[in-house]
Amino acid sequence: MNTRYAAIQSIAATLPRFARAEPDAFHAAQQAFGSCVFSDAVMRQRLPEAVYLTVRRTIDLGDRLDVSVAGAVAEAMRDWAIENGATHYAHVFYPLTGLTAEKHDSFLEPDAHGGAIAKFSAKQLVSGEADGSSLPSGGLRATFEARGYTAWDVTSPAYILEAAGGRTLFIPCAFCASTGDALDKKTPLLRSMQAVDRHARRILALFGEPEQKVDANAGCEQEYFLIDRRLFLLRPDLISAGRTLFGAKPPKGQELEDQYYGAIHERVLAYMIECERELTRLGVPVKTRHNEVAPGQFEVAPIYEQANIASDHQHLVMSLLQRTAAKHGLVCLLHEKPFKGVNGSGKHVNWSLNTPTANLLNPGETPEANARFLVFCAAVIRAVSLHGPLLRASVAHAGNDHRLGACEAPPAIISVFLGEHLTELFEQVAASASREPRHGKKALALGVNCLPLLMAEKGDRNRTSPFAFTGGKFEFRAVGSSQSVAGPIMVLNAIVADSLDTLATELETRVNGDPGRLSAAVQALVKEVWDAHSRVVFNGDNYTAAWHEEAVRRGLENIPSAVDALAQYVAPETIAAMTRQGVLTERELRARYEIYLERYIKDIAVEARLTQEIGRTLVLPAVSQAQGRLADTVLKLRQLELPADTSTLAEVSRLTVSLQEELNLLAEISREVEAHHACKVGHARYMREKVVPAMERVRELADALEGLVDDVLWPLPTYQELLFIR
Repeated sequence: MNTRYAAIQSIAATLPRFARAEPDAFHAAQQAFGSCVFSDAVMRQRLPEAVYLTVRRTIDLGDRLDVSVAGAVAEAMRDWAIENGATHYAHVFYPLTGLTAEKHDSFLEPDAHGGAIAKFSAKQLVSGEADGSSLPSGGLRATFEARGYTAWDVTSPAYILEAAGGRTLFIPCAFCASTGDALDKKTPLLRSMQAVDRHARRILALFGEPEQKVDANAGCEQEYFLIDRRLFLLRPDLISAGRTLFGAKPPKGQELEDQYYGAIHERVLAYMIECERELTRLGVPVKTRHNEVAPGQFEVAPIYEQANIASDHQHLVMSLLQRTAAKHGLVCLLHEKPFKGVNGSGKHVNWSLNTPTANLLNPGETPEANARFLVFCAAVIRAVSLHGPLLRASVAHAGNDHRLGACEAPPAIISVFLGEHLTELFEQVAASASREPRHGKKALALGVNCLPLLMAEKGDRNRTSPFAFTGGKFEFRAVGSSQSVAGPIMVLNAIVADSLDTLATELETRVNGDPGRLSAAVQALVKEVWDAHSRVVFNGDNYTAAWHEEAVRRGLENIPSAVDALAQYVAPETIAAMTRQGVLTERELRARYEIYLERYIKDIAVEARLTQEIGRTLVLPAVSQAQGRLADTVLKLRQLELPADTSTLAEVSRLTVSLQEELNLLAEISREVEAHHACKVGHARYMREKVVPAMERVRELADALEGLVDDVLWPLPTYQELLFIR
């Protein structure tokens, strides 16, 4: 019996790992929510009132943290953590790998009498030290310049995470070099939120609204695949690259459209329930779970949170999805395109701007009378029009290149969907035409008396748009499933902050202290923005060739390759906007460009080596064995003077020779990479233009052979097995 068949038999004998259902599950979840978080309620209970109020001012108003309170916070946090079973603490930060990083230290320290005490000081809470050169720095740190610092982010609550029978207190932190350069994703995100707050307040002041902090809020949907671990371990490509580099199209894929929102398999549901219970204890507001479009694909979605916390929680979601999968004998795949021919996975980021009392992107029932909404919405349109290529760069990496533009995800052209109603409204403003209010929602009569009338929204959704207004928020649909959302949200915040800055300055100048001028100033400014930037608004099907041609005529860029998109990080307009808003310095931007190019090169290099290894050590031996069996059969039939069909043998032989030739060519192309090492951009382009097509040619031949070789001989679990066996 081959290893594939043995794995399948083992899976067939596996029973789902069910947690015991609680009799009052809802109230148990309600009580458990945030129980592992050093939350506001815990701080209010454990901190002296003056200390608590100081910490709240930093969180609520964005005031600078008074470090004199850190000692009291550290003591309370330590006692709470130890009471809840923690033995260690860790500064968790988000380096430019896109993953989390952490170093665990024990609370336990020797005393002077041969015993031990629990120690956690203000200094240990506020800052830590980590190696600033071993993690990606893009030249910001040399190998011999190792010092880097973690800095406590008081706005994101600490939490206790249980793993492997132990509990650890995790403290979300920023990470910077001793030069002050940001070496992480959190620091620029926090800077971008500060910039949005600063300029949004200026506009609100013009409308006579009270001084309030403005937060960028986000809700980040997460798509993922689940496969059985026993099959996963038989796929070297999934182990090392996260995606299948070989695999023929299965007899059934997603063409029957029966997976999306289908009944959830019991084994998967048991896994989802355990994930949700753990996330609930960590204060992550998970709301939705369902089957996604592709077989074996699923989604989890939370409710909105302040964007920095949403980003931290998104890292927790990814980590727990993968860790919990192992307990159920599963593997969670977060790659954007783990399987060719079925939908890949994204991470839709729903984004809005909010004060404690209002959503600034909520048009209300009569948006034509909501001047504040028109200004903020116009600022977003302007930002995307001017910096669409930078938004594209924020989601650019090797994995997402397989997904963007395929008819399952937005294209690499960044446009804005507003919907018919809002588009018409902006056109009326631009034409200085009177605007008739549209009250209420449209009732949908379904023709069945026992069914209620459904009230339809004023605008439909557009799933093909990369940046769609969906009522009170914009949905950035181009973000990849494996990505940290911190980068895309940071870019979105920064370009909107820059746009708000420009619009605020214009309005301040035109109003000049006279509130009576505000209405006319808003009307004129919104008209100017629409006239200059409506080119970015498109409400149709983004998948069509006609739109791609129209986008070129409008001057919108189509950047299908990550290599080309990443250059936007060092474009003059990017450097100007980012430095103007204090989000990233030119030095930090150039470092990120270097890091992301290098990551692209390394990702493709790993895939190329895997393609050669799997092709030579797994596929070719199986094919040769099949060839021998076919040839033996033909010879025996001829010896018996019976008819012998040699067409399959001939086709296998032809494909095998071609496969060997393409593997040799891939090896040769990979060796020639050395000549391009001196120039990172040239190196990345060579990988994209030479290595990737060579890998695809190898795959095409191997996948054709998979359909001809005896199934018993084929060494790799097939798509049918990976996608449908659970």
